[in-house]
Amino acid sequence: MQENHLAKWLNNELSESELAEFKNSAEYASYQKIVAVSDTLKAPDFDDEGALLAIKNKRELHDSKVVQLHPFKKFIRVAAAVAALMLGSYFYLNSLDENITTQYAESRLITLPDNSEVVLNAESNISYSEQKWDADRNISLEGEAFFKVAKGKRFTVATKNGTVTVLGTQFNVENRNGFFEVTCFEGLVSVLHNGKETKLPAGNSFMAINGKTISTEGPSANEPSWMHNESFFKSVPLKYVLDEFQRQHNIIVATDNIDTDQLYTGTFSNTDTDLALQSISIPSQIKFKFEGNKVLFYVNKQQ
Repeated sequence: MQENHLAKWLNNELSESELAEFKNSAEYASYQKIVAVSDTLKAPDFDDEGALLAIKNKRELHDSKVVQLHPFKKFIRVAAAVAALMLGSYFYLNSLDENITTQYAESRLITLPDNSEVVLNAESNISYSEQKWDADRNISLEGEAFFKVAKGKRFTVATKNGTVTVLGTQFNVENRNGFFEVTCFEGLVSVLHNGKETKLPAGNSFMAINGKTISTEGPSANEPSWMHNESFFKSVPLKYVLDEFQRQHNIIVATDNIDTDQLYTGTFSNTDTDLALQSISIPSQIKFKFEGNKVLFYVNKQQ
């Protein structure tokens, strides 16, 4: 990186080629964070009239004692101020929570500070404090994730619909728009939902839809189906199935004249769009067609 790129970047003077080179540099992400934090800093209120009066009084008392500040001393003061700002920004940024998000048709493996592993399903988010991790193994989840927790202190997954607590185990949590499901694959999981605790041994699941607990079967495999590019449902309202199709295939879904509360049982592919559409539409006795960048599921009016 050219030494003058930082100064020119701060003054919006970089050419397109220089800006591209600067963004590819190792230092760019750090400078960007520092500038973002600096923008949130607020200078103290300044009393213009009071300052002007003080200057006038000082000139009257010390008019004959003006001392020229050495340019080098001025430079040292500015450099010290910049260093203090950068140091403060560094500690501030490192105190923030880690926040990791996946988009449509994306999954991601995250290794936590204790070597626990989290696999995020599509359109999901987790956040946690890396700085406080040794004392508090707590994660906030929106969406769906599979956890392999290293043995140790209590490990908590907090969602809007409930809280899951373990010591060391493997489990899956899905928390989306009123749909809440926890599946234990190994060990023992504690689920707190609506103030009631449920213990889940390995091979059992807990499900709640719109706050109501639903009886459900446990898993038949050692990992959730989405880890193997399939989405499996057992007596789940069709609207959640269509939402998952949209999430996995990054295709906008629309419906017409369909009962999206009808229950669906089946599996669809997360990688083969045509096969997935057939797997959803045939058991549900509905049709589909593409309209631009979206797919419309519909039922003929005459039916």
